Amino acid sequence: MERVLVTGGAGFIGSAVVRLLADSGLRVVNVDKLTYAGNLASLRDVANRPNYRFVESDIADAPRMLALMQEEQVDAVMHLAAESHVDRSIDAPGVFVETNVVGTVRLLDAALAYWRELPDHRRAAFRFHHISTDEVFGDLPFDAGLFTEDTAYAPSSPYSASKAAADHFVRAWHETYGLPVVLSNCSNNYGPYHFPEKLIPLTILNAIEGRPLPVYGRGENVRDWLHVEDHARALEAVVTRGRVGESYNVGARSERTNLQVVQTICDLVDERLVGGTRRDLITFVEDRPGHDRRYAIDPAKIERELGWRPEHSFEAGLGATVDWYIANDWWWRPIREETYGGDRLGVAG
Repeated sequence: MERVLVTGGAGFIGSAVVRLLADSGLRVVNVDKLTYAGNLASLRDVANRPNYRFVESDIADAPRMLALMQEEQVDAVMHLAAESHVDRSIDAPGVFVETNVVGTVRLLDAALAYWRELPDHRRAAFRFHHISTDEVFGDLPFDAGLFTEDTAYAPSSPYSASKAAADHFVRAWHETYGLPVVLSNCSNNYGPYHFPEKLIPLTILNAIEGRPLPVYGRGENVRDWLHVEDHARALEAVVTRGRVGESYNVGARSERTNLQVVQTICDLVDERLVGGTRRDLITFVEDRPGHDRRYAIDPAKIERELGWRPEHSFEAGLGATVDWYIANDWWWRPIREETYGGDRLGVAG
């Protein structure tokens, strides 16, 4: 694999993938529509490298996607472009259907047309890697169970339903047309360059600024937390060595309740900055509709088959993430102040 097209490469996970692949010397073509969560500032370290190219475009523009694949003669497509915020999907589900379902189908059409015209040896090596979420599986009891690759789909939100539909279309293009696909479903990510409407960056930034830390319900919902750089390495392993037609669950065996995460962030910020006890800022608010209880991934398959393991413990990774946000207000402050007027962006958890 020498040339890769990454969709959504200006987003949180996508930019981590782009940075990793560009650092490894691959030719990386980043396609991003630059919606509210896309930020080219996340890619300033690779922006001027000769092996990197950015193209502002919509994955739903199948002719443009096909032309770009042909022009760059890519060996793989890593599809990360998606609307991903559950609260936004509750407010505007149609946007999620258009991007996550229709956009994926049109990108599949482009990839299929491109793949069919490749010579035999390149057709055999080509991969379409669809990156998805553990939320397609619904939720688990608080005290038992793990998601495996064989867990039945039971999405709870418009977001997870749209990703589940996309997963099914990717598999259908493999079964019906023979397109060589691989899939992966990840647990909750955290780390640098995370758009500040999600739980961890929202809590860090509100804690830094002494703002209220609203938490849904009683903060009892459980998530498995995966550092974004560990996830990027897992995705590289899947696209290069994963078995065609297979899916791989990616998790870090780091379950925490949302309240535990928020409290830990408060303590980490207290250690680094003056300003009192930030746990006093925690405020419980009305729970959101259909809030899944617990996500927990069994990553045994990717560990066994591809030799991947997370390198970041949650404690060390979260501490480093807090340090990054404290040191890099050049990245997040324009989002907070220019886009949102400095207002609180959402609710933790």
